[in-house]
Amino acid sequence: MRFRISFITFLLLACNIFTFAQSADDLFTQARKAAFNESNYPKAISLSKTALQASPDYADIRVFLGRVYTWSKKPDSARAEFNYIIDKQPTYEDAYVALGNLEFWNENTDKALIVVNKGLKVVPNSEPLNLLKAKLLNDLKRWEEADVLLVDILKKNPSLTEARSLASRVKENSAKNRVGVNYSFIYFDKQFADPWHIASVDYSRQTKYGSIAGRVNYANRFNSSGLQFEIDAYPRISNTFYAYVSGGYATEAGVFPKYRAGFSLYANLPHSFEADAGLRYLRFGDNTFIYTASIGKYYKNFWFNFRTYLTPSTSNVSQSFSLNTRYYFGGADDYLSLSLGTGLSPDDQNNVLINATNYKLKSNSISLGLRKSFKTFNVVTFNLGLENQEYLKGVKGNQFDASIGYIRRF
Repeated sequence: MRFRISFITFLLLACNIFTFAQSADDLFTQARKAAFNESNYPKAISLSKTALQASPDYADIRVFLGRVYTWSKKPDSARAEFNYIIDKQPTYEDAYVALGNLEFWNENTDKALIVVNKGLKVVPNSEPLNLLKAKLLNDLKRWEEADVLLVDILKKNPSLTEARSLASRVKENSAKNRVGVNYSFIYFDKQFADPWHIASVDYSRQTKYGSIAGRVNYANRFNSSGLQFEIDAYPRISNTFYAYVSGGYATEAGVFPKYRAGFSLYANLPHSFEADAGLRYLRFGDNTFIYTASIGKYYKNFWFNFRTYLTPSTSNVSQSFSLNTRYYFGGADDYLSLSLGTGLSPDDQNNVLINATNYKLKSNSISLGLRKSFKTFNVVTFNLGLENQEYLKGVKGNQFDASIGYIRRF
């Protein structure tokens, strides 16, 4: 009889434990639904607290509760939940990630880095923690450290799009100085008897406001030679926005536009998207204004960008479109590229026919490129292109481009 009572008591206890565990999971499911589907954070907090009464050390629920407190702008309550799990379960990776992000979003970057480094001591191979550390180093302008860390992350996981997107920005900041040279050879089967030669040399410098670059371009075309002097700047506005500002002057109008200028506002968007919109100005004989916009996306090892240019004239609006794709096989400077385009682009130095006539000239192009880094701070570039271009109404010809370049960061 005593054995039967003990056995029944054991079964009841086991059933209660199972019921409590099930209740915690059910409440957690309801809390997530309240937060994500209904945006009802008070309800999500209440359900999470009830679940934790049954299972106080349920790490997923407590970290979720901390995140809801974060979204509700209750950072002290969020810190308490995250630190509870870190003290109880010091190898629980997600608690360090959540607490590090909380400090980062509240502009406590140094404090966030301390949290992340503490987490990496117990979970050294954590991809989320290493990626967050790279973001923090970038925010602290410790670009060389961020660049080294991102290269290691991408070696282990080349398809991590968030790291790829960040690496592209950090790479330009990882060395304060950069010099580059480039040469292009352009051959025409019909339009011109002589090939064109275009060469450039540039120098850029990273400042606390963003990068600024000076460039000298030389071209020999139309049996004439000319020089163009340009200044480009990429001022940082915030972690989300930066701008492109450019201006140029040429000694020989026709070989280059006499004057050129450009402005674009760029935005780094969630989910590895980026976008920009801006204006270009060219003056050959007349003033020409071109409006441009693009949307880009990192996806695994790929980067896609779609861009359009709109050029108003007295009788119509000329349109050009381009689709640019990169396949990354290493760091931010290691990729193959493919570009498809239709219409004339003001950012292409080869195009000097923009608004040359009121008739909308037609053009289709394709180009293949390779960019490869070696010994960290050296980069070589190669590009081959084919363009079928209408240079007079109803008259088309082919244009073959080949270019090579070298970049040295220091």
